[in-house]
Amino acid sequence: MGALSQLKTLYHLTLSPIRGETHQERLDSFYGGQADEYDAFRKKMLHGREALFDRLPVTPGGAWLDVGAGTARNGELFGDRLGDFGSATFLDLSTSLLEVADRRINEQGWANAQTLHADATAIGLPDASLDLVTFTYSLTMIPDWFAAIDEAHRLLKPGGVIGVVDFYVSRKYPADGRRKHSYFNRNFWPYWFNHDNVYPSADHLPLLEGRFETELVEESQGKLPWLPFVRAPYYRFMGRKEGGS
Repeated sequence: MGALSQLKTLYHLTLSPIRGETHQERLDSFYGGQADEYDAFRKKMLHGREALFDRLPVTPGGAWLDVGAGTARNGELFGDRLGDFGSATFLDLSTSLLEVADRRINEQGWANAQTLHADATAIGLPDASLDLVTFTYSLTMIPDWFAAIDEAHRLLKPGGVIGVVDFYVSRKYPADGRRKHSYFNRNFWPYWFNHDNVYPSADHLPLLEGRFETELVEESQGKLPWLPFVRAPYYRFMGRKEGGS
């Protein structure tokens, strides 16, 4: 990715006004001018996806739903394992990103994959129909993120897996064993990301741990492009819906 493309994407991230009356209109306003450069730039700032996908199980013949999938790059993170799914669905509300996702599916020849234009809080699939649901840096962009988690819980089969990686901040008094962020981090990162309608929350991990049987929680920090001395906090979570054998 050249410097000019990086600057263009950085402009859309920091200076370009986000317009629209609905969440979909705001997403397309934000991503419309950067959809083609989306992957190259965000690879440098969206950390932890590869590590999460290395741990996620693939059920042969099962169904995977990637929520807020953007350009469907997450399909590549499974490598050859993607073909073991019976279906892989990449859901997003941004039509600009889904156009890129459709191109990727066709170019990669993923016969079991398709895109889905839908709201993450009202997906419309049958109850208990999925083996795996993932959110990678999408919960912070869903206004009713708690409703999106409820929807994922509804869609997962008993014993089905949810995998999440995203920005966050800790609670002022986190649970035992969880990281405690400084006053600066707890206040700076929401302020920084809110410009792009990204809302890091102190409540992501507590809700996920309350709704699912926790199998993995990792908290870390990652670099941001053009800000070499700054590290943004993020987490990885993997859990199971209760009731599996």
